[in-house]
Amino acid sequence: MRLLSDRLDRIRPSPTVALTARVAELRAAGREIIALGAGEPDFDTPDHIRAAAVAAIEAGRTRYTAPDGIAELKDAVREKFLRDNGLEYGREEITVGSGGKHVIFNALLATLDPGDEVIIPAPYWVSYPDMVRLCGAEAVIPLCPPEQGFKLRPEQLARALTPATRWVILNSPANPTGAGYSAAELAALGEVLAAHPRAWVLCDDIYEHIAYPPYAFATLPAVCPQLKDRCLIVNGVSKTHAMTGWRIGYGAGPAGLIAAIRTIQSQSTTNPCTISQWAAVAALTGPQDHVAAFARAFRRRRDFVVAALDACPGISCPMPEGAFYVYPSIAGCIGRTTPGGRRIADDGDFVTALLEETGVALVQGAAFGLSPAFRLSYAAADEVLAEACRRIRAFCERLT
Repeated sequence: MRLLSDRLDRIRPSPTVALTARVAELRAAGREIIALGAGEPDFDTPDHIRAAAVAAIEAGRTRYTAPDGIAELKDAVREKFLRDNGLEYGREEITVGSGGKHVIFNALLATLDPGDEVIIPAPYWVSYPDMVRLCGAEAVIPLCPPEQGFKLRPEQLARALTPATRWVILNSPANPTGAGYSAAELAALGEVLAAHPRAWVLCDDIYEHIAYPPYAFATLPAVCPQLKDRCLIVNGVSKTHAMTGWRIGYGAGPAGLIAAIRTIQSQSTTNPCTISQWAAVAALTGPQDHVAAFARAFRRRRDFVVAALDACPGISCPMPEGAFYVYPSIAGCIGRTTPGGRRIADDGDFVTALLEETGVALVQGAAFGLSPAFRLSYAAADEVLAEACRRIRAFCERLT
């Protein structure tokens, strides 16, 4: 007798979550593991944000709120969009969820039906295709190799768009590659989208403030204001303010879409953690010095990791424009044999052997839709990254 829903056949567990579980198993068995698979800043949440959470507790702000966030946080989000992006939104155009992933899922659930299509450029964040499939729609995945900067080109978008296209997802700077769309590149995509009024655009801007000059962050509704009413911007405090565990994400878009998201949230999770909401108000309205400090540290780490990986035989590492990941090609390692006697047929074999033989945990490129590669998160201490890169180089040098 079948006990589970048929829709579960359309999705798979998150590869990054699976890696975290495997790392925990190895550590429990006594192995010393360097885990560089998670997209989580290693910095502490800034003091003024933590103090705001304590103050909320002491003031008794621990009860239910409106399903999609307190008015004070929505206003802080509105101020953020005006300050950082030159975009004006009303309070009815803002939603707050338990993380950016929550906002994305609610938006897809509110808009997708069987037969709908969602364009997701690859490499992509692992959850996009599975969320689309869980909603009964189909993921259309144009491949964007390193030769084109891991970015979707206008002619690819034009080919992928059909009358069934419901969403186009643009993540910039991107997980897993760190690639960032310039304003000119977004304008070129916007010209194509203008001819397809049924297609919405989901702008996943979660890494907005982790961008490295000369690259300058841009978001589609600001570049193409004529498309603003068809765009949902998703952002949050997790990456910018080192608040991953606080679980606060937010979205800005047309009032009708935001109302639909609110309806879904009211019948599922209801409000995000009240204390976290007040902490997020402090994050968005309080001192911002830490934002630039975090970005400087990430840039230093990026430069070190790219140089170190480029020095590894068989690895070629493009330079990211933002976020805190590298996505190097391991084409030169395929078909070779590891020091432990494992043959590397694909990037899954590479990361499995690397973990088992050196204790360095990475995520295979297949999880993100473009192989052969791996994703390494450099949101880790400098000495940890140095040791990880030393082990990776030693591993590659001993391939036969």
